[in-house]
Amino acid sequence: MNQMKYPNQTDDVYGIKAAGSKKKTFVLWREVVMAYAAPAIMAGIGGLVTADRGLQIGALTTIGGASALMALMIGLLLRSRVGHIRWIIGAPHLVVVGVFALAGSSFGLYAAWVTSGLLEIMIPSNHLAWVGRVWIDFPLSGFIASTIVTWRWRLAVTTNFSSKRRRKK
Repeated sequence: MNQMKYPNQTDDVYGIKAAGSKKKTFVLWREVVMAYAAPAIMAGIGGLVTADRGLQIGALTTIGGASALMALMIGLLLRSRVGHIRWIIGAPHLVVVGVFALAGSSFGLYAAWVTSGLLEIMIPSNHLAWVGRVWIDFPLSGFIASTIVTWRWRLAVTTNFSSKRRRKK
């Protein structure tokens, strides 16, 4: 009996997918730009929909700025020696992201406290509208930025680490 050989249609699809996903890199400047742009755009849209002028201004200043600054700080920290500590690389992904998210929101809360305290000393009768927003914007921006940056850094590290381990075998 003659059997017809049909080509495997899925080989090409998996080959393309595997070729594109072999090496993921962590590029800090892209992370910082996205950490500014994404929350600024979302908060700006929210400000437009609700007609909240304070949210529109906060989107470009305290929300986007705090997110970009936190992404830069966390990214630099992860690229330094801290990113090579054994428990950070070996711990489960969600544990590492959770620890850095908690640290990011804590730092955001501390930054809000320092900012409002310094402005109270420098300008005793501060009637600046955005000062009241920092208590929400800074911790929330710190939480979101550190979660996303740590998640993406960890994906890049584990992908590169596992591909190096496969090559050694």
